[in-house]
Amino acid sequence: MIRLRVLGVLPDTAGSSVHVSGVPSLSSPNSGLLISDQAIPELDITYFFTKNIAAELILGVTRHHISGTGTLNGLDIGKAWLLPPTLTLQYHFNDFGPLKPYIGAGINYTTFFNQSAANTSLAGLTVTDLHISNQFGAAVQFGFDYMLDRHWGLNFDVKKLWLRPNYSATVNNAIPVSGRANIDPWLISGGIAYKF
Repeated sequence: MIRLRVLGVLPDTAGSSVHVSGVPSLSSPNSGLLISDQAIPELDITYFFTKNIAAELILGVTRHHISGTGTLNGLDIGKAWLLPPTLTLQYHFNDFGPLKPYIGAGINYTTFFNQSAANTSLAGLTVTDLHISNQFGAAVQFGFDYMLDRHWGLNFDVKKLWLRPNYSATVNNAIPVSGRANIDPWLISGGIAYKF
């Protein structure tokens, strides 16, 4: 089965940490991170081992802006592209006619690329370097296909990823910053499905 969907990526950054070396007033718990939402087209490939058991791989690329909160509110930190392929093992329920609900769990490996610091100043602070580490994470999902005929259907899917990469940055070309970005996104998607 293949699905083409519109995917909303909604980060949940509560609990992200910031450590500005030598400046506790700008560090957690006084400050945090905000990562932008994003909507993209997304492709999903699902292989059925049996009529109930399947594996799903989703493919998509997102670009996100990162900014500060708390005492760093309004500071533009930078941006990064994310490649987050996610593989889940699913159980499909086939007892509801054309409605085919499923649940799943699996792993995610997110690669961060084209990372760039904002290099824009706020109150004398400028982020001049940014690096986010690639990260494995866990994933769970639920969703359903509503089959219109033998091959074509509609799909709705919700995933939760636990993604908490470490990052490092530099402010004003001199002050080191480090911490953990609790991205933990919700992935909410809908689209069309084709079953071979």
